[in-house]
Amino acid sequence: MRKLLTTTAIAAVALMALSGCSTRTDTTSGSSAAAGFPADSLIGVALPSKTSENWVLAGGLFEDGLKAAGFKGDVQYAGASTTVKDQQDQISAMVTKGAKVIIIGAADGGQLGTQAKAAHDAGAIVIAYDRLILNTDNVDYYVAYDNFKVGELQGQALLDGLKAKKPAGPYNIELFSGSSDDANAPVFFNGAMSVLQPKIDDGTLVVGSGQTDIKQTATAGWKAENAQSRMDSLLTSTYGAKAIDGVLSPNDTLARAIITSVKAAGKPIPVVTGQDSEAESVKSIMAGEQYSTINKDTRVLVAQAIDMAKVLQKGKTPEVNDTKSYDNGKKIVPAFLLPPVIVTKANAAEAYANDPKLSPLTK
Repeated sequence: MRKLLTTTAIAAVALMALSGCSTRTDTTSGSSAAAGFPADSLIGVALPSKTSENWVLAGGLFEDGLKAAGFKGDVQYAGASTTVKDQQDQISAMVTKGAKVIIIGAADGGQLGTQAKAAHDAGAIVIAYDRLILNTDNVDYYVAYDNFKVGELQGQALLDGLKAKKPAGPYNIELFSGSSDDANAPVFFNGAMSVLQPKIDDGTLVVGSGQTDIKQTATAGWKAENAQSRMDSLLTSTYGAKAIDGVLSPNDTLARAIITSVKAAGKPIPVVTGQDSEAESVKSIMAGEQYSTINKDTRVLVAQAIDMAKVLQKGKTPEVNDTKSYDNGKKIVPAFLLPPVIVTKANAAEAYANDPKLSPLTK
């Protein structure tokens, strides 16, 4: 799904994001909203259930940001038990209310095609937020952090952390990936495996359980209890008298669950990666437990999505910086990608210097 960006391209993306510039695409939406719409129009935001701090933060940021931009905002979260059905109904309601732009953080990117088509038929623009919407022509833009790069950074952090603890391998590791209904999960995993697979092939890394396929490593619903349960099983079945050196974890919530499992088993904490810069994981990193996380500032991502809505309101085409990489199965979706940053104890103070919530945790 995601082509590997070269170092030069990554640098260019970072520069464009920092300077507020990007490459303009000639792609235009097929909906009538491309002609512009009133400044006080309704903008819908459909988010998944509150499975991480970043989703909770995003909702408040969207509410405040849309109001400040002069829009009427309708921000909805899907419920935890009937997540996909809730989100489908919420998007349908936004269409009925006359939303001119609908920003969707997909609960399941493969099950929103009908709702995206209904939005287009009603003249709305559809922006996929953080997670790509799959198998439909009716998605206009994608705004996200560079998720393949996130995986690459996680894979490299795992290698760096292992080497720092023990100069030479082999290293015993286990692999975890995200929920199978999240289009980002395989992108993260494939990015990480692009770094790790050569080391598995040459014997530097040994996956003790042998579970290297994404179907084996998936964590349903991104739920901490599912990761902890699988880690418990792995420790019992594979690591009775053997040390585990590292774990690829795709996000912070799962990383903390994995660490909890290892502690309960009475084993030394391995090198564990993460993502999302959750406060509890930043504390864990500073305490020398979790090794790394990824900083994807939700404030910047939400602002970028709202900026797209503001440009569309004026009848103009939003700027994007990738028109080749994100194939959703039906079309290449024009994307604006932001650069992720790897964070360890060594650079946490610098990485969060401008974050009023996380900066105090690094002192």
